[in-house]
Amino acid sequence: MQPLADSVVVTHDDPIAPVIFGVTLILVAALAGRYGARYLKQPSVLGELITGILLGNLLYLFHYDLIVVLREGTACLQLGTLALSGVPWEQAAQQVMGAAGREFLAVLRGPRGGEYLQVAQAIDIFSRYGIIFLLFHVGLDTCVSELRTVGRDSLQVAVIGVAAPFALGFAAAWGMLPEAENVKHMFLGATLGATSIGITARVLNDLNQQRSREAHIIIGAAVMDDVLGLVMLAIVSGIVVTGSVAAHEIVRTVLLASLFITSVLLLGPHIIRLLIMLLRRLDVMEAKLFISFIFVMALAWLANLVGLATIVGAFAGGLLLLDSQFKVWGDHRSHKYSIKELFAPLEAILVPIFFVLMGLQVKLETFLDWKVVAMAVGLLLAATAGKLLAGLGARGGASRLAVGVGMLPRGEVGLVFASIGKSLGVLDAPMFSSVVLMVIITTLMTPPLLELVLRKRDVRQGGQEAQRRRCQ
Repeated sequence: MQPLADSVVVTHDDPIAPVIFGVTLILVAALAGRYGARYLKQPSVLGELITGILLGNLLYLFHYDLIVVLREGTACLQLGTLALSGVPWEQAAQQVMGAAGREFLAVLRGPRGGEYLQVAQAIDIFSRYGIIFLLFHVGLDTCVSELRTVGRDSLQVAVIGVAAPFALGFAAAWGMLPEAENVKHMFLGATLGATSIGITARVLNDLNQQRSREAHIIIGAAVMDDVLGLVMLAIVSGIVVTGSVAAHEIVRTVLLASLFITSVLLLGPHIIRLLIMLLRRLDVMEAKLFISFIFVMALAWLANLVGLATIVGAFAGGLLLLDSQFKVWGDHRSHKYSIKELFAPLEAILVPIFFVLMGLQVKLETFLDWKVVAMAVGLLLAATAGKLLAGLGARGGASRLAVGVGMLPRGEVGLVFASIGKSLGVLDAPMFSSVVLMVIITTLMTPPLLELVLRKRDVRQGGQEAQRRRCQ
């Protein structure tokens, strides 16, 4: 295995300085995007995503080496894992990144390659914390009793939201690539079933709609969608690896997910009370901050341990943590800060890093091939139609169109599914690029569409209320 650099340069510079610069660069980009979006009266997340896309591609065009590393995302970790296992660096880079691997290695072997790798890893960690805090905030804003009232609707939306895109995606892939193996069609269909709640949750929060019935249905469906999506992914991956459906893996995934969710809901409140009793000598602000942080991070880790996304654990933590549980320090209404207020600064800084980083990883040059664009259009239509059909599962006066639009973005979840398909050798470069384009468009189209649909719903409901008053 060849070393990444020919020599080691010893300096007295602070090793954390490059990380500080990289994170600050991302935050400045997020601030610019947020300001521009609000100036144009658009959700902040849209500005952050577009700024990331523009910044990443412009800096790459001007050969800014740090962007070469940042835009590869988790490929850095995969490359390192392969190289440490004994695979030559060139071969590992080709296997993980394709044609971009040579350029990536050239940057890493440069005089500042180590610094760039530090920055990329730090920003990736910060972005992961950001999405955890975002879903924790969503959980805090969600009332469990209200979620129970829409539980059936959420389940129906989730089932349709996985089954319909899978069927439509399979049909679209088969129509465009009839010569390909059926397993490729199946994997493309499974990728379309993913849902990223992060984008929708941010938009709902920006529009002050996080407590609406539509929001509860969407969030509940997204949590269930994660479990169903994993089962779908397990089935298709089992077919790829073994040539047959691995029934025991499917059963294991379902059982672990069910056990995790049931255990958290039953034992979570008791664990919180125990932590409060153990730390009752702390100041109320310290207790709320430390207990909430430890509890949420523990649930995120446990969720990942059983095969679920960390954001499922974060959301569950937000559901279970209540200010009223800290009654050891008196009436919670007299406390200086609520849990939400204590974590607001962390969310405000870390969440934009996630969305800007997702934009930075969009490679516009991969979309110059018309075949990739044509395939992406077909997948986009299937992905959009499938999730809009999912809205039919909503009842009880909720806007079905708003629910369907809220389920549209694939975001980081769709990219994870696509990367798994690529690592298994199921998705080749054109297929992967098509999926990426579909993920980008569904992610970018959701904020303005959801805002438009919800505003029309509010106007319609306002008109109906005025009509009822006139009739009285």
